[in-house]
This record gives sequence, C-alpha cells and structure tokens, in this order.
Amino acid sequence: MNLIAKKISETRKIKGLTQEELAEQSKINLRTIQRIENCESEPRGKTLNLICDVLQIDIEELITDNYSGTDSIGTKIANGLFLLVLNLVLKGIIGYLTLDISANLNSKFGGFLLSFFLPFFIVMLTKKMNGMERMLKFGLGYISYFILVMIMHGFPLGFGTGLFPCLLISLTVLYFGKGLIKNME
Repeated sequence: MNLIAKKISETRKIKGLTQEELAEQSKINLRTIQRIENCESEPRGKTLNLICDVLQIDIEELITDNYSGTDSIGTKIANGLFLLVLNLVLKGIIGYLTLDISANLNSKFGGFLLSFFLPFFIVMLTKKMNGMERMLKFGLGYISYFILVMIMHGFPLGFGTGLFPCLLISLTVLYFGKGLIKNME
C-alpha cells in the first residue's frame, strides 16, 4: 500500500467515516475512493484536495511523507557530504573567531553572536526535525571540535578563549530552538 493511500485510509477510519461517507462528503465517486485505498490509482489535483479537505489532512505533509523515503543512494551520499562540509564550516568559523591567537574582544563577541544566530537560522529551516536529530546532523562538528580541543589544549584554553561557551550555545540552540520559535509565534 502506498503511503498516500495508507494515510487516507487510516485517517478515514480514525474519523469514523465509511468509504461511502467520505465519497459523499468529498463529492467523489465511491469507486474512486475504493481504487485509491486499494492502490489501484493515486489521487492527484482536485481529487486529492477534496479528500484532504474532508479528512483535514495537510496536502504538503501528505505528499512530502510519500516521497521522503524514495531518495536514491546518490542523493543520500550528496546529503551526507553536504552535512560534513557544513559541520566543518560551522566549527571553523566559531574556532577562527574565538580560538585564534589574534582574536580580540570584537571577534569573540562576533563568535558569540554567530554561535546563536547560525544555529537559530538552521532551526528556522528545519522546523519539522526534532532537537536530537537536528543536533546530530548539524551539531556533530561542534561536538567533535569540543572533544578535539579538550584533548589537544585542555579545558582552560577552550573555556578561556570563549570557544566552549560558543559551542555550548550553538548546541543548546540546535536542540531547544523549536521551543524558541514556538514562543516567538
């Protein structure tokens, strides 16, 4: 059963509607509803809109859920490489602004601002992700950088330069950022 048909069937049953009632309320032929739920046809356009209106399903979410599992191996590799590069860039920016020998108060202040606003921007673009998934995808570079600096330079240097507070701010915003957005709305 494809995901659209499964979602329509499950939602119809949860709402306590029969196929006949759904057909009547959505003004669609009963046979069309049966074909959709039996995966003999896939609803598109007006038919999908009418069904989603009656069942109160978000069409965008329904379509996204249906096609989210069809990524090819090439797409997964490209996404993984993008996340790796993004993590390296994010930790590089914060590290350069705070850990560099020539870092002055202005660059450290810039590091603190970026450690909040870059992850906040990521949260705004990934509202549907939960905090842990977001932190693992976008914060793994911060976590690895934290461990690497701890091993190579120790806690006093990492904390004294402002690197560790910046990394912790970034990870906190990535994990709890959804709550910030809900409070703003």
